[in-house]
Amino acid sequence: MSSGLVSETIHALYSDHHGWLSGWLRRKLGCTHQAADLAQDVFVRIMSSPSQPIMREPRAYLTRVAHGLVVNHWRRREVEQAYLDALQNLPPSMVPSVEQRLLVLETLFEIERMLSGLPIKVRQAFLLSQMDGMKYADIAIELNVSERMVKKYMAQAMLACLTLGRAI
Repeated sequence: MSSGLVSETIHALYSDHHGWLSGWLRRKLGCTHQAADLAQDVFVRIMSSPSQPIMREPRAYLTRVAHGLVVNHWRRREVEQAYLDALQNLPPSMVPSVEQRLLVLETLFEIERMLSGLPIKVRQAFLLSQMDGMKYADIAIELNVSERMVKKYMAQAMLACLTLGRAI
């Protein structure tokens, strides 16, 4: 598809469906401003996609892209709220600066994204080990798998952590 045709297609998609998409997002999010931001993000994502899909059902396609962005939006809000809740328990002298908080939040978002990309049992094993301090034998019982499988899960999770560490 030539770049001129792609531009025309995206322009038509935007013109024909932006208002509808903004309304759909507004109902999902309950906020006009967030809906407008995410609607723009949908079209930016489509424009920056290496391959432009042929859309027989443009609203279904837009909904699918927007749904993914809404899920990411809610995840980010949950992570941010948990962090802000933890900060409230700190004495004022230990509260990090705004810049430090932003850096920590970005790191937490990356960790959450990495964890959400892991298979469920790998994620569960990792969290049970790292957050709850459980031993591999106990994790095996909890997940109804062998201890050897827990070791494989942990190796997979640690590899993801190393990969993330290099990216950050």
